[in-house]
Amino acid sequence: MVTIQADEISNIIRERIEQYNREVKIVNTGTVLQVGDGITRIHGLDEVMAGELVEFQEGTIGIALNLESTSVGVVLMGDGLIAIDSMIPIGRGQRELIIGDRQTGKTTVATDTILNQQGQNVICVYVAIGQKAPYVAQVVTTFQKKGVIKYTIVVAETADSPATLQYLAPYTGAALAEYFMYRERHTLIIYDDLSKQAQAYRQMSHLLRRPPGRKAYPGDVFYLHSRLLERAAKLSSLLGEGSMTALPIVVETQSGDVSAYIPTNVISITDGQIFLSADLFNAGIQPAINVGISVSRLAQFAELEAFAQFAYDLDKATQNQLARGQRLRELLKQSQSAPPAVEEQILTIYTGTNGYLDSLEVGQVRKFLVELRTYLKTNKPQFQEIISSTKIFTEEAGAILKEAIQEQRERFILQEQAA
Repeated sequence: MVTIQADEISNIIRERIEQYNREVKIVNTGTVLQVGDGITRIHGLDEVMAGELVEFQEGTIGIALNLESTSVGVVLMGDGLIAIDSMIPIGRGQRELIIGDRQTGKTTVATDTILNQQGQNVICVYVAIGQKAPYVAQVVTTFQKKGVIKYTIVVAETADSPATLQYLAPYTGAALAEYFMYRERHTLIIYDDLSKQAQAYRQMSHLLRRPPGRKAYPGDVFYLHSRLLERAAKLSSLLGEGSMTALPIVVETQSGDVSAYIPTNVISITDGQIFLSADLFNAGIQPAINVGISVSRLAQFAELEAFAQFAYDLDKATQNQLARGQRLRELLKQSQSAPPAVEEQILTIYTGTNGYLDSLEVGQVRKFLVELRTYLKTNKPQFQEIISSTKIFTEEAGAILKEAIQEQRERFILQEQAA
């Protein structure tokens, strides 16, 4: 006969109560009605909201986009996005559009901006949307060779990725940039390019049977880009003064026409645009920035140059202005993947705008500037020290630069005469 003591029973019950762990989990479930082309329709998800994630029984993830009376339209996602880790941020909260025809150097301008952040304590995010895999690999190789991959994050959804992932890639990049921004860092994000994202969104919308609008895009395509680009910001001192600067790229232009649907949408959202012209690119002017459409001070020179083609007798002032403009345009040319340092930009622009190049032939401008940079580094190292330490073009720096330009001009003229 086994005797069970009352205290033993109470101890066992108490132990079981202490070990009992009850989890309360509320789940909103539904039934899949239709699946096809990366789109599924689900009945019964009464509590789901637009943009929320939906998890299927086998683990697949989707995004609820259409909230209809009897069902929910969900786009299916494949595997995760490619993200190559990197360094740290830069940017000051603005949104500057890079726009132009194909093969005019838009990506080069954007990637050179990333290359120029070395030593600036900036995190860069490069988002490749719908690009060919070799194209993305080439960009990453450039980052690796130049050593900027240490502070650059690459988010890539190539052309063979599902439309859903191409649609999500920019938001993934923005989330990464925001992560650093709210941790008091500066970030620069490049979207290459948003016209591909708009096309992916249009494809998804057609599959969801949304009403098409202009150019067959859905009516909320403007919101697609505005809610992305308006995340760029410069935070207040109370929030840590972090920032996120956006450089979106749009390739949906033909023969310089910026009046297409997507370009006009993005232009109205951004703070300004850099328009790259195919004609200038083919003429050897690189970066091929169209100064008129990009709203530059060189626009006046471009108009005058066009007028001068029809005039055979120009006054001296007009001739001087044309000569100055030609030399300024020449000094703005630069090689791919070789962004100049700040002090080099200062000496270049100072030399041109103050007329020190006017007496040189146009073909001599670049040679003179290259030799001037070398002369300044060798004989006037204090110029770079002042700019690097103060971040200001001081009077002392100006005096040193002016002296160096005059000395180098004399040497250069003697060399050219001897040659």
